[in-house]
Amino acid sequence: MNINLKPVTKENFEDICDLAVSKAQQEYVAENSWSLLESKYHIGYTTRGIYLDNTPVGFFMWVAETADKISIWRFMVDEQFQNQGIGRVAMVLALHEIKQTAGLREIEICYNPSNPVAESFYQSFGFHEVGMDDDDEDMLAIIHL
Repeated sequence: MNINLKPVTKENFEDICDLAVSKAQQEYVAENSWSLLESKYHIGYTTRGIYLDNTPVGFFMWVAETADKISIWRFMVDEQFQNQGIGRVAMVLALHEIKQTAGLREIEICYNPSNPVAESFYQSFGFHEVGMDDDDEDMLAIIHL
C-alpha cells in the first residue's frame, strides 16, 4: 500500500472535490470544495490530497494559526477507502510534514466530542484533549513539541 500526500492543484482539485464521507459522517466534515475555496482566499492554509498509489482517496487542510501553532482543520478519507489503514498512514505523513515548520511548538486538531472514533484515533498520535473550543461545540486536542 503506497500512501502519499500531494499538493492540491488545478490538475487534481476536481478529483479531491469528488471525494465524500458516508452520510453518517457528513455532520463531522466540511465539503472538500468549501475547504479548497477557503484555502484560496486565506494566507497560511495548506491543502493536501491523500493518494493510494495514483488514486485520490482523501484530503487534509491545515492552517498556520500563529508563527508557532498549526491547526489541522480538515481530514477525511473517502467512504470507499475507509477501514483500510489509509487514514492512519496519512496522519503520520501529515504530522511529519507539519513538524518541518520552523519554530513550530504546537499542533492542534478539533473534533466533535460525539464522534466515537476521533478521540482514540487522535490520542494514538499524541494529541491530548485540552477542553472545548470557544463555541463549546468541538473538543480541542493538542500535541506540544
